[in-house]
Amino acid sequence: MAMKLYSHYMSSCSFRVRIALRLKGIDHEYVAVDMFNGDHLTDEFLKLSPLGMVPALVDGDIVIADSFAILMYLEEKYPQHPLLPNDLQKRALNYQAANIVSSNIQPLQNPRIQKYVGEISSPEEMLPWTQHHICKGFAALEKLLNNCAGKYATGDEVSLADCFIAPQVDAACKRFKVDMNDYPLLSRLYEAYKELPAFKDSMPENQPDSPAVGI
Repeated sequence: MAMKLYSHYMSSCSFRVRIALRLKGIDHEYVAVDMFNGDHLTDEFLKLSPLGMVPALVDGDIVIADSFAILMYLEEKYPQHPLLPNDLQKRALNYQAANIVSSNIQPLQNPRIQKYVGEISSPEEMLPWTQHHICKGFAALEKLLNNCAGKYATGDEVSLADCFIAPQVDAACKRFKVDMNDYPLLSRLYEAYKELPAFKDSMPENQPDSPAVGI
């Protein structure tokens, strides 16, 4: 049975997994989940992802509905193009960078969180509130990676950290209008990512469910 990735083109969490699948050269079927029309809340999808969130990965009888867990699963099952370096310090840096994005930035830009912020304050506060938390996380990443970055986040090979940073910077630039001049390291990494086929092919606008496809 072909591996299936349940994804939405705008989801940065799905974006991470798309990058890893392409880096590792893993054949899979892209299954679009239309979150604007509520496909993520159907009984069928909730059996795969109890929180009703993407991505969800189905590999035979194995179902995983969390991007970090999916990436760890892919890393263990498919060792080609490893995402984690052998060096323990660099490995720890990858975990830290990934967690800064997955725990301290991305959840706070989630549409349901933004909607709630707009409801308890005002719609005008949604974007500045989101930008504040993105910028706080970006400042932390700049400090963390300052002495270890090479061509990519933790050296000259693409790693786990890059799979998390690339989608976050892409969303910050395109959706949340963050001024990247304050983050020269992340800006340089983003330019390097855009040259890699695995990253370019994983971009939101290049997914089959993106409105941009076919224009």
